[in-house]
Amino acid sequence: MNVIEVHDVHKTYRRWRKPPKTALDGLDLVVGTGGVHGFLGPNGSGKTTMLRCLLSLGRADSGSLSIFGQPVPKRLPHIIGDIGSLLESPAFFPNFSGRLNLTLLSRTQKLPTTRVDELLDVVGLTDAAGDRVKSYSLGMRQRLGIAAAMVKQPQLLILDEPSNGLDPAGMKEVRDLLRRLGDSGTTILLSSHLLSEVQQICDEVSIISRGKLVTSGRVSDVLAAHSTRAFRLGVSDGPGAAAVLTQAGFAAADQGAHGVLVSNVDDGTAITRALAESGRYLAWLMPEQVDLEQVFLELTGDGAAS
Repeated sequence: MNVIEVHDVHKTYRRWRKPPKTALDGLDLVVGTGGVHGFLGPNGSGKTTMLRCLLSLGRADSGSLSIFGQPVPKRLPHIIGDIGSLLESPAFFPNFSGRLNLTLLSRTQKLPTTRVDELLDVVGLTDAAGDRVKSYSLGMRQRLGIAAAMVKQPQLLILDEPSNGLDPAGMKEVRDLLRRLGDSGTTILLSSHLLSEVQQICDEVSIISRGKLVTSGRVSDVLAAHSTRAFRLGVSDGPGAAAVLTQAGFAAADQGAHGVLVSNVDDGTAITRALAESGRYLAWLMPEQVDLEQVFLELTGDGAAS
């Protein structure tokens, strides 16, 4: 059973003295069980609207949404105990310790406080558990926010920009944490504008644009589907090698220190053979790799993920 299923969801916002704005335009989304699923879209693509609709912080105009096979928002109160979320910057009592904040949160939800120290250990805050939250770095506060979202032992975590504003060390802390949680069986729906981070963390990804899904699948499959079909090679005489390959029918261009780029070719063996027949030999040969940012820009025509 899929954890999240969204089908043909529409949402339009009415605006004062302005034309209505369509946020979701027949959006479909499927998130399987376990692992980390990236949810990407340019600014204004409807991503945040979708997350809010899933948590009944907003209501779709039409379409169907379900979590754990239960329709949302109708059955959300019956499954909310299995869902944790962090949609905005986490808010805590700054003069209280991290441990006390989680203890009070557990009590307000009528949950046992016995898991507080376990959660602090999971997010790597055991040594700072007794320190006031106002002394925490931004990365530590984000991790405390994730711990707060996990107080209920959720099967599903919905996180919006958990690495927002973090330095490289803080991003690595959060990345490692989410990877551990995903590997342990928790299903994580992760929205982020940091495409390199998504590529490192996520098992699957869905990209939306203008309120519609444009691609979805395992990260490796999405990248493979947009392969450049190109190879880059190193050789002592770049211009000469490029000329030989061009004469042999390849689309080749010498790029100086970056090697020779050969486009629209599926097999590097043919390149090696053509050069060897002319007495030229390779120092190295590698497929030209496409990354998630390139795929994102190709599919959405936008440089800003949100």
